[in-house]
Parts: sequence; C-alpha cells; structure tokens
Amino acid sequence: MYFTCHLAPHIARFLIVAWLLFPATSAPALTVRLKDVARISGTDGVQLVGFGLVTGLAGDGDKNPVYTVQAFANMLQRFGMSIPATAVQAKNIAAVMVTAEVPAFARVGSRIDVNVSSMGDAKSLTGGVLLQTPLLAGNGKLFAVAQGPVVLGGFSVGGSAAGVQKNHPTTGIIADGGKLVDEIEQRVVQQDTLDLVLKDPDFTSASRVSEAVNAIFKNACQTIDSTTIRVTIPTEHQGRPIEFIAQLEALEVSPDVTARIVVNERTGTIVANSLIRIGPCAISHGSLVISVAENANVSQPNAFSPGGTTQVTPSTDVSVDEKKGSLIPIPELPTVEKVAASLNALGVSTRDMIAIFMNMKRAGALQAELRVN
Repeated sequence: MYFTCHLAPHIARFLIVAWLLFPATSAPALTVRLKDVARISGTDGVQLVGFGLVTGLAGDGDKNPVYTVQAFANMLQRFGMSIPATAVQAKNIAAVMVTAEVPAFARVGSRIDVNVSSMGDAKSLTGGVLLQTPLLAGNGKLFAVAQGPVVLGGFSVGGSAAGVQKNHPTTGIIADGGKLVDEIEQRVVQQDTLDLVLKDPDFTSASRVSEAVNAIFKNACQTIDSTTIRVTIPTEHQGRPIEFIAQLEALEVSPDVTARIVVNERTGTIVANSLIRIGPCAISHGSLVISVAENANVSQPNAFSPGGTTQVTPSTDVSVDEKKGSLIPIPELPTVEKVAASLNALGVSTRDMIAIFMNMKRAGALQAELRVN
C-alpha cells in the first residue's frame, strides 16, 4: 500500500490520491527482491573526467580565453608546430570538460558514453568534434580516452537583436565515444565473504535482510551496521560465487520504510507515504496580498511653443488586501486519508501548504521526516 500526493502550482488545494491494495489494518509488509534494495560491495562503477578541446564550431567557440588558446597551442606543439599562444585565435574552438562513468568489470577496449560540457564562453557546440582527450580517475590514473563528434539535444540561433534557444547548446554527448585503455580492479569476494550494502541505510532493514538470507543459507549472515551485511559463502558454493550471488539477489525481503514527506517547491509536488501521522494541533491560516503598480504619465506642457519638451511623470498605485486568519483545531490524524481530508478543508495554496508542513514539523505535530527540495 502506498500513497502519492501531487499539488500543481495553479491548484490551491492539497490533493492526495491513494492506491489501496489491501485494507490498512491488514496490509502485509512490502516484499521486494534483495537486488532492488542492496548492492554487492565492489561492483561500483568509476567516474572519469578530462579536459579537452572541441573544434569546428564556425565562430561559436570561446572568445580567446587564456586556457583555451594555451591548450590549443600545447596541442599544436605535439604535432611539431611551435606557435605562441598569443598568436592563436579560438573562435572555432571551445574548451570543454569531458565526463564518463565506467561500469563494473569493464574490460580494455570496452566502449562507454561520454558527456561534453563547455567551460568557457562558447555560444554553442553544434557541429563540433572532440579531439582525443585522456580521462582520469580520482587518483589521477588514466583509464580511458575519448574522441568523436558531439551530439547536442538543443540549438541556439539568432542575431544581435533576437534569437531562439532550445535546451542547452553548450552540453552534448558522444555515444560510445570513450574507449577503455586500462582495467579497473574489482574485488567482490574476499576470504569467501562478500558484503551487501543497503541503498537506503536502516537498522531494521539490515536485520530483516540478514534474517531472510539466514532462512535460506543457515548462519551465513552477520549484520555489521545499518548499511552493511556480511555474507559468508556456504561451502557448497565456494568456487562458484556468481551462482551464489544470483541466488542472493533473487531473495524476497521486506525492508522497513521511514515515514516521509517530500516537497518540491519549484514544481508544486508533494509526495507522502502511508506512514505519516499528525498529532493534535491548531493552525492559523491567513494571507497578506500587496500590489504595487508603476505607471508612466507622458505630458507635453509646451507642445505648441518652439523648443517644447516632453515630460514623463511616474505614478505608483499601492493596494493592500489582508484576509483574516482563523485558528483551526486539527485532531490527531492517524491515517493519510484523514490528513488529506483535514488539509483539503483549509483550501490553501502551494506555498502556504509547504509552510504549514514545515511549521507542523517544528511544533512536533508532524510525525514524519520532511524533505524540501
């Protein structure tokens, strides 16, 4: 059983839409595959980054920043041409940062996608080609190189007076543009043990995962902390860790869920799960609206006399509308349905609803974790 709430910016009420699979009093614990709530330690990817140059920008490149012209001059020296940086023009070139992520167990020669983003004042990377760029890990070791034409998901066209832009023309991607030149060491099994790492750390969830594994593989698990469960590979599976891991990932477990409300003020979206509770409280809701209008009055007092001038006189209109607030008692709300009904009765706007949730949390009435994005 779960609940989702969506509050559009133009709607002044809090709407909660509930999907009830079972009655609230007899709802079974949510069961999911172990691989959906935990990962095997040592199977993480590695992030790579590099500095490169994109050429062929037809005048949309950088406006000769120092790092761009210096990088271009250094590149020319690699081809036997010694040209001072002061003599280089960079209008067809852009300095870019290149990022990529290597998945676990990738081998030498494997292809990866790379992202390219301008770091200077280039207008667009449309039609550009990334020159061969080394990609380094956080420890400074070279693992891959990238090169190829940049594909953009947007454009920017126009003149000095007007223009049209879609998405971001200064970022792009090169599909399979990176090539692995060195392998990343991955260690999953150490001394016949492996570690399960919960994606959402929780002591109760860790205990339940350990119980689920021990129910199938006797005394195989040891809970280290709220994140890590250490698993000893049974004797019959030693030497065949892949088969054992596959069986582990397929196990059904029941992770614990924290009462939580997530609010996105920009989009006006509120998502709450079924575990939220609100204690007895009282809410006073009122609003103050101040309108300020600035007008410009044009007059020509000497329009028919020689040398007459035109005068512009500004005028400002200010209006204040304050609605009276009322203290509304809210009883204890043990279910999300009752929370929805009470909040709907307030008839508040998106911004006010977010403020109410925050103040409920501060007052100790909201028994849930509140996250505001």
